[in-house]
Amino acid sequence: MGKDKLRRFAEVATFKNVVQLDAGKDFKGQWAKDFFGNNQPIVLELACGKGEYTVNLAKLFPDINFIGVDFKGNRIWRGAKTALEEGIHNVGFLRIQIESILEHFAENEVAEIWITFPDPQPQDSREKKRLTSPRFMQKYKIILQDDGIMHLKTDNDEFYAYTLEQIAAGKMPITKETTDLYASALVDDVLSIKTYYEKKYLADDKNINYVQWQFPQQG
Repeated sequence: MGKDKLRRFAEVATFKNVVQLDAGKDFKGQWAKDFFGNNQPIVLELACGKGEYTVNLAKLFPDINFIGVDFKGNRIWRGAKTALEEGIHNVGFLRIQIESILEHFAENEVAEIWITFPDPQPQDSREKKRLTSPRFMQKYKIILQDDGIMHLKTDNDEFYAYTLEQIAAGKMPITKETTDLYASALVDDVLSIKTYYEKKYLADDKNINYVQWQFPQQG
């Protein structure tokens, strides 16, 4: 590991807006009250990378709490440092493996989940690691509120098609959907937030897929 990555790992451990590994379990069910000190809704960005979406959503919606979730501390460092430097108090970061999300968030604790440009895990043998695979979907359903919203942005057409198949199989209602976001009428201040990777894809004239969906209501 390079010296710069080591420095970031060490520095991120001192950030008050970053919670790492098992420490996040202490906030389960109480993120709004105990971490943010309020009763505002909780929104997650999974596989947040450098946290561009987390930070920019927090700027747009100061009355909502945003948490970026990723395992790579040297990437989280960028978003967390920006939030601290700019005094953005409704944003935090959680460094965990997303597989353990049920250990860190309680049932019905989360209002929305964003998945922005995740690793598509294209090999068939790695399907279970795709963030929209059935095993992950089941976890999201548990922590989301009954009217909770899911979002996916991806440049990978195959992963997008796979996700739509999972949504259809689960009979989940789609509320918004496009295979070319920036040529659609859907783009707005929220959907036009661009991550580091999205900027690279757009520079290569890659289309951006977006879908918003919910889980079926019980009863």
